Amino acid sequence: MVGEASNGREVIAIVAASAPDVVLMDIRMPELDGIAATEQICASGSASRILILTTFEEDEFVMAALRSGASGFIGKGAEPDAIVRAVRATHLGESLLSPAATRVLITRSLEGHEPRSAAWDDPRLQQVTLREREVLLLVAAGRSNQEIAATLVISPHTAKTHVNRIMSKVHARDRAQLVILAYELGLVAPGV
Repeated sequence: MVGEASNGREVIAIVAASAPDVVLMDIRMPELDGIAATEQICASGSASRILILTTFEEDEFVMAALRSGASGFIGKGAEPDAIVRAVRATHLGESLLSPAATRVLITRSLEGHEPRSAAWDDPRLQQVTLREREVLLLVAAGRSNQEIAATLVISPHTAKTHVNRIMSKVHARDRAQLVILAYELGLVAPGV
């Protein structure tokens, strides 16, 4: 099913009625912006994944979109085949950030996040096993399930299972939220 909405409230209604696999969300919309709509959709428990497609690849929008639960962020200036790949990756549960959005995230992280060994004591991570901690660090480094499997000498299926268990334990909707959690807690820092 393909749908179209002219404002954020319509997007929420369409998602509630039809439960699409992927929502392409703009940031600037009348009545309710894309960030607020994304937050409401994610808070509702919807299984729909949200890919932000916008001309506004700026610091405040990237961070707000990811914190609201978006699975990815890509600029409208991207080539059509890159947008198609982004939709497919989002559908498969992968996280995707455009190069500009990645720069924003790295810059933001450099502005004040020192790695802290005590970060593992955070209550959200208490149920995460030692192996899952290794996987979390690899996810935060941007590794795919196949790359995680090769690094840890496990099967890609086992890597995916670990990622899914971590997301469940820390209440993350997708890999993007795992990356944000790892950076916010200081488990990883750019270049580490």
